[in-house]
Amino acid sequence: MDIDWKSDLEEWLVPFLGALGNKARSRMCPAYVAGLIGSGDRKSIQPMAARDGQVGYDQLHHFIASGAWNGVPLEKVLLAEADKMVGSDDAWLIIDDTALPKKGERSVGVAPQYASSLGKTANCQSLVSATLASREVPVMVGLRLFLPETWTDNPERMTRARVPKDRQIALTKPEIAIQEIDRVIASGVRFGCVLADSGYGSSGPFRQALSERGLLWAVGLSRRQNVYPADVALVFPVAKTGKRRKYHIPDRPPRSAEATLAGEKWRKVNWRRGTKGQLTCRFAARRVRVADGHKHRMLDNRMQCMPGDEVWLVGERRSTGEQKYYVSNLPADATIMMLAAAIKARWICEQAHQQMKEELGLDHFEGRSWTGLHRHALMTMIAYAFLQSRRLKAAGRKKKNPRTATTAEHARHQAGHPRPLRAASNPAMPSL
Repeated sequence: MDIDWKSDLEEWLVPFLGALGNKARSRMCPAYVAGLIGSGDRKSIQPMAARDGQVGYDQLHHFIASGAWNGVPLEKVLLAEADKMVGSDDAWLIIDDTALPKKGERSVGVAPQYASSLGKTANCQSLVSATLASREVPVMVGLRLFLPETWTDNPERMTRARVPKDRQIALTKPEIAIQEIDRVIASGVRFGCVLADSGYGSSGPFRQALSERGLLWAVGLSRRQNVYPADVALVFPVAKTGKRRKYHIPDRPPRSAEATLAGEKWRKVNWRRGTKGQLTCRFAARRVRVADGHKHRMLDNRMQCMPGDEVWLVGERRSTGEQKYYVSNLPADATIMMLAAAIKARWICEQAHQQMKEELGLDHFEGRSWTGLHRHALMTMIAYAFLQSRRLKAAGRKKKNPRTATTAEHARHQAGHPRPLRAASNPAMPSL
């Protein structure tokens, strides 16, 4: 990074400091963000204060852990800046979660839970994330802590960790995600489609909540999820004995997502150009109705979910032999390329998680409180957004280079006239 980044940071932070509205905090905020971006392997408060030399540990600690200020105005500024950078009707809003490994049991939200980044159950904190992304440029706009039952069942423990009263309730990760999506929508941020993995997509209420908000979505699904054919009919069976049945039932039984696509034609799709060439997988798609409607008791006394709305069921076969399944409410005339592009666009949020941990110290916070953790996460998101703004400016300068006129023209077409739900090229973007 060039030597002018600190002066650029001061200018970029002006709207954030205006939202803080306090002279002392307006001094601590740039110092904290600069500490996250600057050199040094450890991005916790003590080493950042030592490297800065102009602010003390007590000042930075008070700003993050105990100062009486509201982070909501800064979150609104962050959303506005993200929208300026990558917001559009063709942008993705990606829902995911990331784990912060943690020892002990007093840090807020810490519990043995599955950490996808580690691929196993570990003692950690789990943050639900919301990422706005376009043209393979992600900007993180939300990080919210998930509280396991071992915390929500213990009010004294939550009070000790300074969890706000309105947050001391048991919420699933999909429920937290819907709250974050509502916050993004209320801010006026532009995006075209919500993406999520099967941890969220396998939740019927999550998918239904997205549809109720009029959103397009493409989410992961369990291979065991039952689905009906798109042309399933509801019939009114005649009971052989007893009272006449009151409800219609499907004329065919449901099958698992895996079994439904087993006999379909699988097509090879090049969904993105990577550093080593085209990334390729095989995909199959079929219109179905997911068995996530209301439950009825069938003639054989089984409880069975009724068909929901018509959607796309998509399967992916990777070169490793692994198979994944997805479901999407993209239009019925969507092509397999459009479906694959939407599904695979989710990878960019994982890159953002990794960069925020490795380069900005998202997982370096050593405090125990809800307030401190969320303020640290907010400062990390602000630092990441600043770096992405510089990345976009650098890419813009490259496009204007007369020696690469052909490449620039192609990039301009991709950026200025993006084709919705298509696989985008991979423009040359400087790394963070």
